[in-house]
Amino acid sequence: MKIYNSANLRKKHYHGVIAIGNFDGLHLGHRKVINEAKQKANKNKLPFGLMTFEPVPVMFFNKKKTDHRINSVQQKIIQLRKLKLDFLIIIKFNKSFSSLTAEKFIKEIIYKKTKCRYLYVSRNFKFGFKRRGNIRTLKKFEKQFNYKNIITSPYKKNYKTISSSLIRKKIRDGNINLVNELLDRNWCVEGKVIKGEKRGRKIGFPTCNLTLNSYVIPKKGVYAVKVKGRNFNKNGIANIGYRPTFNGKKLLLETNIFGFNKNLYNKVINVSFKKFIRAEKKFKNFEILKKQIKTDIKIAKK
Repeated sequence: MKIYNSANLRKKHYHGVIAIGNFDGLHLGHRKVINEAKQKANKNKLPFGLMTFEPVPVMFFNKKKTDHRINSVQQKIIQLRKLKLDFLIIIKFNKSFSSLTAEKFIKEIIYKKTKCRYLYVSRNFKFGFKRRGNIRTLKKFEKQFNYKNIITSPYKKNYKTISSSLIRKKIRDGNINLVNELLDRNWCVEGKVIKGEKRGRKIGFPTCNLTLNSYVIPKKGVYAVKVKGRNFNKNGIANIGYRPTFNGKKLLLETNIFGFNKNLYNKVINVSFKKFIRAEKKFKNFEILKKQIKTDIKIAKK
């Protein structure tokens, strides 16, 4: 998969099939769009790729919105490689790009730079300055700019449309079972291990600490998790929250990895959430907390 950091494609990727969207999470709804577009490309023997935006537009326009992502850019790229695209276009979403009118986006990006034959978008796709462009706009300019716009029907489960917004809500609710079902994989957070106050080590449960950065903040509490590093893949237990027993002020993801006691400071690890165990709670003293942690670990291992 060739990655372009602009829409200046090589000639071998001209006249192809392109699906456009944020694709945050690459959930089952996204997979449906991608599969349909890929089938069209295979049938017509055309190159196939995706166009996405960084940062996510909603985070560009609202700088205070820091807890939004379902996956990081790198995680998205890894998942897309598995889907065997020919190319991925990552458009830098900045002030200049956001000021493009809908028509200019079609003319300057879609027509001149990608020369695409088929354009796949969802029914609620909005684009261009102040999001004034929509599927009617794309339809209007089809003949002028020599492409065919294809609107994909939404993927539904139990009469609900599967969307990134729905998945973010379920992550915040702690409904990890449903989240993982809609993603078709375990939801995971990736980051560099930072130094904490080593309280976990003192009470017999050493942890690896991560900040969530721009990830969606899940329901605060305890989860059964799987932890991957460069040379290991282990089960574990994690707590997301402020550590009220210790009067903590900073939100952290603290993970105790079963059967693992190596120094991971500054190492990148991947924590995937398997099951929600219980909500965060303040305990009267350390002894009660230790007893609860032992119970949580039994549940997580089971």
